[in-house]
Amino acid sequence: MRDKINQDLKDAMKARDSAKVDALRLINAALKDKDIEARGAGKTLSEEDVLALLQKMIKSRQESLDIYEKAGRADLADKERGEIAVISGYLPQQLSEAEVAEAVKAAIAEAGATSIKDMGKVVAALKAKYTGRMDFGKASAAVKAALNA
Repeated sequence: MRDKINQDLKDAMKARDSAKVDALRLINAALKDKDIEARGAGKTLSEEDVLALLQKMIKSRQESLDIYEKAGRADLADKERGEIAVISGYLPQQLSEAEVAEAVKAAIAEAGATSIKDMGKVVAALKAKYTGRMDFGKASAAVKAALNA
């Protein structure tokens, strides 16, 4: 994935697409920070770590986008939308709501969850299988609703 990001950065620079260049540089900077952090702990970044980082970056930009829209700053909101679009291009296809519901049901059955106390086990099982393909904020709400039902 890193090679693809670097190649896309070179292509964007050649095409003089400054918005895409900026977004790709942000991704590279975040990856380098994560690498340094992982090296300090004696680890290397896995593909799941990279996907989680990209999701975190999108979530952060989505929050900023909401703030900018409420403040009437269309210029900054457009910049955030562009960055979200670029970062999203490196994530695998997201699961639909129906697929998330099915995955939640399967994880609950797999973990043998019967009450809300087992929510951690279910979410951990989902994270193990669907990192990068699911919004875990929404998924945990679905797990909570299913376990309360």
